[in-house]
Amino acid sequence: MGEARLTPDEGTPTGSVWPRRSATFAVWYLRVVTFVNLLSAVWVSFGADIRRHNVDEFFTPYLLTAGFASALWSFVMAVTLRRRKRASWILNLVLSGLFLVFMALLMTDRQFSRHGLNWFSLVVTGLFVAALITGRREFYAKGDRANPRLATLVAAGGLLVTSLIAGLLVTATNEAADAWRSTFWDRWLYGFMRLISISVDEERYPGVSTPSWVNVFINVMSTALLLLVVYAAFRARRATDPLTGEDEERLRALLARHGDRDSLGYFALRREKSVIWSPSGKAAVTYRVVGGVSLASGDPIGDPEAWPGAIEPWLTEAREHGWSPAVMGASEEGGTIYARHGLNALEIGDEAIVDTGEFTLEGRAMRTVRQAYNRVKRAGYGVTIRRHEDIPEAEMAELLRRADDWRDGATERGFSMALGRLGDPGDGRCVMLECRDDSGAGEGAGELRALLSFVPWGPKGLSLDLMRRDRDSENGLMEFMVIELLQQAKGLGITQVSLNFAMFRSVFERGSRLGAGPVLRIWRSLLSFFSRWWQIESLYRANAKYRPIWEPRFMLFEKSSDLLRIGIASARAEGFLEAPGLPKWLNRKHLESPR
Repeated sequence: MGEARLTPDEGTPTGSVWPRRSATFAVWYLRVVTFVNLLSAVWVSFGADIRRHNVDEFFTPYLLTAGFASALWSFVMAVTLRRRKRASWILNLVLSGLFLVFMALLMTDRQFSRHGLNWFSLVVTGLFVAALITGRREFYAKGDRANPRLATLVAAGGLLVTSLIAGLLVTATNEAADAWRSTFWDRWLYGFMRLISISVDEERYPGVSTPSWVNVFINVMSTALLLLVVYAAFRARRATDPLTGEDEERLRALLARHGDRDSLGYFALRREKSVIWSPSGKAAVTYRVVGGVSLASGDPIGDPEAWPGAIEPWLTEAREHGWSPAVMGASEEGGTIYARHGLNALEIGDEAIVDTGEFTLEGRAMRTVRQAYNRVKRAGYGVTIRRHEDIPEAEMAELLRRADDWRDGATERGFSMALGRLGDPGDGRCVMLECRDDSGAGEGAGELRALLSFVPWGPKGLSLDLMRRDRDSENGLMEFMVIELLQQAKGLGITQVSLNFAMFRSVFERGSRLGAGPVLRIWRSLLSFFSRWWQIESLYRANAKYRPIWEPRFMLFEKSSDLLRIGIASARAEGFLEAPGLPKWLNRKHLESPR
């Protein structure tokens, strides 16, 4: 698995300082080159001067060439080196090494050696090569073994398709007076050369003359193709080993002993997740790789004393493959242990937990909830509460069909706080609530209007997994069902129920108080604005009516620069977002349920 790097600075021997600094220098060199290339593309005179140095008796350092394409390439190289990609290190070492040898040979000629800029370029390129060699051990991240083959196929197929498009476009827009002198082969070759080079010797292609927008369009196609090839070559390993039957049994055994510690523990059994075990087998971290992020959820499973033994190999594997490690929804206890291993914590919201022994509808504070509950009850609705294992197979099949019909959208949602399956034989201890309209049913069961499903939280707790209801049914059915569960919990042996997760709850609560500062008020206003689409505030209000205990939940991450990447990966894992701009075969299906 390799050496576990707990933090960028902690536990690093003195002898490894220079390799780390050398790797940092290589990354910053490419960043500076990217900036200069981009600046020269915008600043016409500056860019023309740089290009002149690459065609006359002067040459510039490695990758320093004016233009957007060169800026894009150096930017990609900087990003992949920063992520410690071994393949990027090899590619940059080969290209810069060959360029250094070429420049060194040129400097033996007086025509080139008499220019001071050439000596500067030689020295800077040499420093970059030396930094790559010195920091070679810092570039340890493995890519997918299929990447070289995929990149080759993308490059070959992409060149064929784009060159044909370019040839047809050149043919359709050819403005040359002697267009009859050119064959389709000439026009195709002209388009092909435009794909791989900005400047083309037009004298070699008589009978071909295209508008400037055609050349720009062809260059844009070449840039898009370059992005696809780079993505295929440097993408992080996507496939991880999903839970096996043996893994699931071992996790269930840990949950039987320690499942009451974390309300999200049962969601570790999602079968598209992978698992890493501690050496003792007493703890495990379950995770999923999404968009180059190794995304865990909740606390590690098992004995807290053994958690470090599972966290360390998880972090090691993430860094070996260039994944960004992240945890969504950790408790304060779990977040503290993760933070000791070099991760930073950010509070992202609170989980609503109701103590069933303390819950009551009495009192002035519960007047609105009590009235809404009584209104639904008077309308003739009733709730049936059963363990999944007590539901006959035919009835369960019908419940599954109705739940699927009531799903909001084509994509199932959920990851950190959803099980992702309903009615599985292995989940017999889950609890199902069925709400039926008995107002005009007469004898027998009434019309099914809503469903709630809860997963076990230790021996005496439940955690909300799935909510479904008929859109044409009475408002307030979900609140009615939750209250019925809380009132009947004692007979089921349930002492605590975990409800929905409220993101940024403290912002809404403190931001509305007297004396709240301007920054907090602005942050609250911004969240209220986005609540129009994502129900951030309404979800908090919906849970607050039960007067729950609010337990903070945290996101753990290694670097602040990875937050955007982690946010996108989390949105994809939860089913709110597909990978943007990629073919569907590069996206994964999400088999999750909304919490």
